[in-house]
Amino acid sequence: MPKGSNTPVPAAALRVEVSRGSGPGVPDADASALLLVSGKVRSDADFVFYNQPVHPSGAVRHEGKRTAGGRVTETLVADLPRVEGAIDRIVLAASADGGTFGQVPDLRIEVTDAASGQVVARFDSTGATVETAYVLGEFYRRQGGWKFRAVGQGYDSGLEGLATDFGITVDEPQHAAPPPGPATPPPSATPPAPPSPATASAPPPPPVPPAPAPAAQPVRLSKVTLTKAAPSVSLTKQGGTSGAMRVNLNWQSRTQSTGWASRWGGRGNVDLDLCALYELADGRKGVVQALGNAFGSLSRPPYIHLDGDDRTGAVASGENLTINLDHRDDFRRILVFVTVYEGARSFADLNATVTLQPQHGAPIEFSLDECTVASPVCALALITHTGDDLVVRREARYLVPERGSSPQRTIDRAYGWGMNWTPGRK
Repeated sequence: MPKGSNTPVPAAALRVEVSRGSGPGVPDADASALLLVSGKVRSDADFVFYNQPVHPSGAVRHEGKRTAGGRVTETLVADLPRVEGAIDRIVLAASADGGTFGQVPDLRIEVTDAASGQVVARFDSTGATVETAYVLGEFYRRQGGWKFRAVGQGYDSGLEGLATDFGITVDEPQHAAPPPGPATPPPSATPPAPPSPATASAPPPPPVPPAPAPAAQPVRLSKVTLTKAAPSVSLTKQGGTSGAMRVNLNWQSRTQSTGWASRWGGRGNVDLDLCALYELADGRKGVVQALGNAFGSLSRPPYIHLDGDDRTGAVASGENLTINLDHRDDFRRILVFVTVYEGARSFADLNATVTLQPQHGAPIEFSLDECTVASPVCALALITHTGDDLVVRREARYLVPERGSSPQRTIDRAYGWGMNWTPGRK
């Protein structure tokens, strides 16, 4: 499609892929969506991006990023029949991290029907120079249906400038402090939860007007991306050593034969298990995993809890575990890893993104490299506590078990945990 043109799209679940070339010196880029009413968001919840991946309505979701064939592709899903009636436009954007779009080759946006896989729109964006954010396209309502427009409008103010232009309130801790003013209550010390009408204060009885609802927390845009060249980050220096840290593994097959909801070749029956080996400061060692129902606990040792077991690979949020960093002094090291429990022989054909989301501080994310060996177990991240420093290191290491050895025993040997293993079942 040429810039400025438009085309009808089906009122269906649509898969939006923002992709670019990769290579040395190419900055990272991140896709996002803004749901608008008369050109502005209604609240910060109408902004869907890596730090806020699901719209409250469930109509728009950020599905993660993958690298394959020299391209980086980031996926959003817009389920148009579920979009609230007040929303008249969904802006689809990208922002550069660590450079400008003049350094990003072959930037494009492609829209496909999620059910059939048929391409319904594609726009190749060219001519970028100093821009650090781009509106690539938009869905908009027209005469009872939906259309897609190729926009190609650039900003030199990055994701923050793009977001604030559409009414988002941004909270970036590295900015200078605002002038003195009325005190603002500190953020809650408990893990954030979606707002619920049931938790709002009851309005006083008439004729006194009801009190205004409390303002939503500003959106935080900062993040840390770990790479082979820069594989580790200090949570201590990031201010992220307290509260709950959520660890998420989100995966997707490269072969999308039956649409966006299908993973790993479209079968949807591959069972991946997110796990964690731990060693506590007092020398105790163990594992948190679905196998043997060893789900752990946040309130007692090991202070690690596996949220659940996605047995099909069809859950959009992937697999998650939570680490209670209020007990960081009880930790010596934690190794987060993933195994193939059943449904496949190895991680070949897997696109996976790992995100560690501290309650305080920037999220940490990285992608897994392509698996080229017969590996059913992958070390994801190693968290070590040395002195006062708590460090996260990207491992992204595929391991091949010796004949007769389990994936757990294999990763134990590779990292010198020294535990005894017996067969287990879920």
